[in-house]
Amino acid sequence: MRTDKMLLRAFGVERAVVQGAHWERYRGRQTLVLHVRPYRCEERRCSKCGRRCPRYDRGSGPRRWRCLDVGLCAAYLQAEAPRVRCPEHGVVVQRVPWARPGARFTRLFEDLVAWLAVRTDRSTCSRLLNIAWATVGRILQRVAHSAEQQRNPLQGLRRIGIDEVSFRKGQRYLTVVVDHDSGRLLWAAEGRNEQTVRQFFELLGPERSARIQLVSADAASWIRKVVRERCPNAKLCLDPFHVVQWATEALDEVRRSVWNQLRRSGQHERAKTLKNARWALWKNPELLTEPQRATLASIERDNKPLFRAYLLKEQLRSVFQQPEPADAAAILDKWTAWASRSRLAPFVRLARTIRRHREAIEQVLRHRLSNARIEAMNTKIRLLTRLAFGFHSPKPLIALAMLKLGGLCPPLPLRP
Repeated sequence: MRTDKMLLRAFGVERAVVQGAHWERYRGRQTLVLHVRPYRCEERRCSKCGRRCPRYDRGSGPRRWRCLDVGLCAAYLQAEAPRVRCPEHGVVVQRVPWARPGARFTRLFEDLVAWLAVRTDRSTCSRLLNIAWATVGRILQRVAHSAEQQRNPLQGLRRIGIDEVSFRKGQRYLTVVVDHDSGRLLWAAEGRNEQTVRQFFELLGPERSARIQLVSADAASWIRKVVRERCPNAKLCLDPFHVVQWATEALDEVRRSVWNQLRRSGQHERAKTLKNARWALWKNPELLTEPQRATLASIERDNKPLFRAYLLKEQLRSVFQQPEPADAAAILDKWTAWASRSRLAPFVRLARTIRRHREAIEQVLRHRLSNARIEAMNTKIRLLTRLAFGFHSPKPLIALAMLKLGGLCPPLPLRP
């Protein structure tokens, strides 16, 4: 094999011609610089669309692209970088086959950075590759964007989930969209409002939006309104966890009210017992310890209104455990009637809320679609925020999440 072919293969470069090589001391390291040029058929092409264009000028002279290290030495590709005039994108630097547009690293090097970034911590990634953490963030954005162009994750959607997750203090949120069928993260953007959700559906387009059949979400009005506007054929499923959470919050409101009444009337011992009964009331019956069962028995004997609130919470939870939708709907009807006449203000309000969201709850009973998958995804995103510590913008975090959770991460370079 010819020496130039061996060098190109060692550098992982294709569709290029070797013009020379030399050693030098560059940025404090012994460095191998390989001089190359693209094939003639690759020259004078727009770096954004790949269209062949007339040459504009020589640009700023030769450029260098960081490659994978050669043994203990750093390695760079060096080539001329003339500019071309694209009728669509204007004056841009011509495309090179070994690097992504706007990058100063080869594709293989960036793929290695992305592969490491989703698997290890910030210090290890930066130290091993000898690049700044901010540089890692920019590389992640390029790799994720390139992967999305090659494999569009928004094709063939039928069932999706929409939710928000906090990624930083100060009410900083990401809106995330998950595919229930594949379990992958489809899209994420900063913000949690109608405008943010509309960005996703604008990217999806009206034709693909019309094919969506089911959308799971919580009761947020900013999600519900946009889904009804953009997905005319979709059924909105209200997440069962949030419905049961409403009942738990109503139960706790009743507990605090009874506790305050006992405290004001001087019954401090009973009030203290009730204050410590919070977990016994919240936990599922099958998970209660013996002391907690004794606490519940005491509440049943001494605090009838609070025990009635506990039974209301448990019956609402049982609605979503019924195997048949008709049975679940019948229990829900009885529950709303019972809650309305329970003389417990928090549950009376909850019954009105349930009636207002009745259609979305019935879709859950019929299709068994919840936000459990997207809540698991949110937990993984919170873990990624720790890995992404130091990024000054949510864009690198979103890119990292798409690579890790969206199935866009490239394989380890030059490995079978």
